[in-house]
Amino acid sequence: MTKLEGHILTSEGFIAGEIAVATHGPSRGRVIGISGVPVDEVVARNSTLPLILPGFIDLHVHGGGGRDIMEGGDAPALVAEMHARHGTTALLATTMSAPPAELLMAFAALAPLCAGAGTTAVRGARVLGVHLEGPYINAARLGAQPDFARSVQLDELAQLNALAPIRLITLAPEIPANMDAIQFLRAAGYRIQLGHTQGSYEDGVTALARGAGGFTHMFNAMSGLHHRQPGMVGAALAHARYAEIIPDLVHVHPGAILVALRAIPCLYCVTDSTAATGMPDGEYRLGRQTVIKCLGGVRLADGTLAGSTLTMIQALQNLVGELELDLIDASRRVSTHAADYLGANERGRLTPGAWADLVVLDRDLRLQDVFVEGVSIEHPHAG
Repeated sequence: MTKLEGHILTSEGFIAGEIAVATHGPSRGRVIGISGVPVDEVVARNSTLPLILPGFIDLHVHGGGGRDIMEGGDAPALVAEMHARHGTTALLATTMSAPPAELLMAFAALAPLCAGAGTTAVRGARVLGVHLEGPYINAARLGAQPDFARSVQLDELAQLNALAPIRLITLAPEIPANMDAIQFLRAAGYRIQLGHTQGSYEDGVTALARGAGGFTHMFNAMSGLHHRQPGMVGAALAHARYAEIIPDLVHVHPGAILVALRAIPCLYCVTDSTAATGMPDGEYRLGRQTVIKCLGGVRLADGTLAGSTLTMIQALQNLVGELELDLIDASRRVSTHAADYLGANERGRLTPGAWADLVVLDRDLRLQDVFVEGVSIEHPHAG
């Protein structure tokens, strides 16, 4: 058993005490107890004791550390390791629009990483499955996606899902075949997000009624809000419970993030990170595209934003430091809401029986340690 002391963020708030994690037996890697006394967030934030929060969950990861998910091979494992060093304990590997053969190659490399939780020790974030961001999108709203957009192909989906589990599918609902497929896809267990879309407000409302559950990188690559044409942004602000947002303060103005925070109850953060994350300025790969990292952003040669260099610890720091959210709310938006949306109820919270995915921070919200399923990624044999 491993015990950590500090101010522990539970579902009921902060507790000054200790959290116990099983290191052997059937509960290995899980929280087996939390004890202590409740404390106010202000007290916790001003103490010299460490802050212990649920590990971060990122449902939109294209790359990091110079590697891209679409490369296949050992790239996904190295991407997961890089993000774990920045506090991400679980993620969805996110693919790009590509020809079928390239998607099959990427999925084949992801298959071993998507094995059951707790079956193997991990030095990186646990890969919970795949976010299929392309190719079922609108060619008029590619963003940085290569131009291989096509309508939903059920045979292709089944073939890919047989290799590695698809947990999220981004699609453009204004394409008739895509709209028609939503109810079938939901019945088959896929979660559907609306994104890379030129669709109208009405398209968004109809898609939500048919079972779509969220929106991909809110505000980006979707039809905008106008008071006579509310667009997909309007549909999200008026009706969504869940939506992604990229809080790097480049993709979305802080004021627009505040609007989304007021309108969407379970708005959660993603990085949309690329191979350039954690790397110096220069050229990197994003699927088939060459992207350029410069001045903290990632762009195509024509200036189009192409993912980010954000990490989840930076997301938390931006929410608290720039947007002035309290730490409890910010923690939910980098962890709990994403877990709930995905149906991963044993993650994103520190409670007995949950996986011991956690981050240890100092009072300035700097990372001190990261545990994935009870194992420190810096000290994997401790305890």
